[in-house]
Amino acid sequence: MEIQTPDWVKHAVFYQIFPDRFARGTQPKQLLLKHSRLEAWHAIPTLQGYKGGNLWGVVDKLDYLQELGINAIYFTPIFQSASNHRYHTHDYYQVDPMLGKTGAFRELLLEAHQRNIKVVLDGVFNHSSRGFFFFHDVLENGPYSPWVDWFKIHGWPLSPYNGDFPANYEGWADNRALPVFNHDNPEVREYIMEVAEFWMKFGIDGWRLDVPFEVKTEGFWQEFRDRIKAINPDAYIVGEVWHDARPWLDGTQFDGVMNYLFTGPTIAFTAGDRVDLSQVKDRDYQISPPMFAGDYAEKIQQLLEMYPWEIQLTQLNLLASHDTARLLSIAGDDKPSVELATLLLMTFPGAPSIYYGDEVGLPGRLDPDSRRGFPKEEDWDREVLDYHRQLIALRHAHPALRTGTYKVLSSQGTLYVFARQLPEEELIVAVNVGTNACEQTVDVSGLNSHPEKLLYGKAQVSWQGDQMSLTVPPRSGCILG
Repeated sequence: MEIQTPDWVKHAVFYQIFPDRFARGTQPKQLLLKHSRLEAWHAIPTLQGYKGGNLWGVVDKLDYLQELGINAIYFTPIFQSASNHRYHTHDYYQVDPMLGKTGAFRELLLEAHQRNIKVVLDGVFNHSSRGFFFFHDVLENGPYSPWVDWFKIHGWPLSPYNGDFPANYEGWADNRALPVFNHDNPEVREYIMEVAEFWMKFGIDGWRLDVPFEVKTEGFWQEFRDRIKAINPDAYIVGEVWHDARPWLDGTQFDGVMNYLFTGPTIAFTAGDRVDLSQVKDRDYQISPPMFAGDYAEKIQQLLEMYPWEIQLTQLNLLASHDTARLLSIAGDDKPSVELATLLLMTFPGAPSIYYGDEVGLPGRLDPDSRRGFPKEEDWDREVLDYHRQLIALRHAHPALRTGTYKVLSSQGTLYVFARQLPEEELIVAVNVGTNACEQTVDVSGLNSHPEKLLYGKAQVSWQGDQMSLTVPPRSGCILG
């Protein structure tokens, strides 16, 4: 079977937005809770507090995102929910009133699409919430509810709040707040499909699927893909799968996954023994022990051989997300680690994704600290913002960085060198994670040209036949074109 993935994703640079924390808009006639009790924007966030970010605020910042080079947004959930992260869905057909309701989302879609920015929503289809109408009916009416078979209920009475008693129903990760759907029920299956179709027809450009590996019903994600692609063949379907995702990336289900198999080795290589292990505990990616270039090359080659090339080009690559600590905090506030990892992110096959605020140096330890309010402009780290802009611009300017083949040229000690190749363009990327300058002679006989123009970073390069002499300063990287 020929695998087909959306072409636009291969050229996308994503920006992940946690709506409650990105920006507050000021359209008073569209907002509820104008005088509500909100946490101070720049105070350290709490697990349950709201800061009042909304979709009107995102509209206000679209020019900033466009200038940064962003052409796709992934939103964590925006539907009505009684939680600041909105993974406890109450109503899949309503945009949360605190975010501006459906009117704000319609305006956002219009403004984003006018700037050629795609919008992908988070689909939480494994579980709902205690406040979801159908589950609430079960709580009110017990075994007499017509919706009993929509959930995985094991006995009566249900105890949704009191942990002294058995819940008597299945909650995701044993969380009573998140009742799990019974996907074997055809009515549940159809309900979820119709929700997904509704927002596709509304105009979104794809779905990021929360914990899709939890849905065991045979054929569920195949049908999901068929029905979404029937509405928009270019829709992007990306799953949250942290490990080997081959069971879902056969061309009949997802176009890609959140590529934590890239994240872990990249942080282990660039941050090394600077990694604060307390900030990666209980996370499903491997960031320790530190890696040398040879170890990193081996991990990357394994990853590139794992999936078909069409899938590699539409993976969602990332260094941090709402589910992790921010890279700056993982790396013990070591800025060169962040820059080197960002260089590798922006030059790797697949769509890079920036977690809001990372591009201006926002720190953040594990949740809830990693979900801080976007900083005011005077607190931005301009150096971090500048290299993000440079690297994103280079990715947009050079097709080889988006769709070119990936060839490791050298991986000795602390220096990692690879090429991105198209018939019409070849670029070389080098990263030295060591604390000393690194000088190596690299065999580039597999290249058709001699890239020597320094597009990014600092290095000294000279050529003699198919041998490239390369000197890279400590804790730095470069791109040659």
